[in-house]
Amino acid sequence: MPNKILLSLQDLKPEYQKLWDNCEIRPDKLNSVQNIVAKISANRPRYEALVQKINVPWHFIAVIHNMEASLSFSKHLHNGDSLKKRTVNEPSSRPLADPINGWEVGYTWEESAIDALTIKEFNRVKDWSLPAQLWQLERYNGIGYRRYHPEVLTPYLWSGTNNYSKGKYVADGKWDANAVSAQIGVVALLKVLIKEANLNIQQDVAIG
Repeated sequence: MPNKILLSLQDLKPEYQKLWDNCEIRPDKLNSVQNIVAKISANRPRYEALVQKINVPWHFIAVIHNMEASLSFSKHLHNGDSLKKRTVNEPSSRPLADPINGWEVGYTWEESAIDALTIKEFNRVKDWSLPAQLWQLERYNGIGYRRYHPEVLTPYLWSGTNNYSKGKYVADGKWDANAVSAQIGVVALLKVLIKEANLNIQQDVAIG
């Protein structure tokens, strides 16, 4: 009988905390991490302005923005597609509403971000502890690693750290055990952000 795949937050909280505690940024990735964090910090006011509309922590929005759109404010937060039209890639045809400034201008980044965060119901989240955030971020990207390749921790979270070496989806549903993610994962960014922005995520279980 195959082992049951644990997917609930309650089941996975201890795992996320242990992985976080034992996680270190790879020395050869540190400069890249610091450069990305500097860009995130420079745009902190824009992320914080969005918090007033949707009540999701600014750093949580920021790391998704880096993973999905390389911090570009001309791309959808959902998946990095152009704001000039609705999303093409998964999730497709978002946002449902027309752009508030018309199609000649396209969507604002804020319109897109609110839609992306709302369809995942992040606006309803009450637990913003560190393990809960990692759980939400892994679910945002997808749980294919846990379901089909549990021997590899998702690079969406762990790339650039000692918890990841190789193995990734190179396209939707296409697995390559020897491919290495070139992205810096969320955890490496949060490790530096926590220090530089003086975030106290572990104790902050709610915002607002």
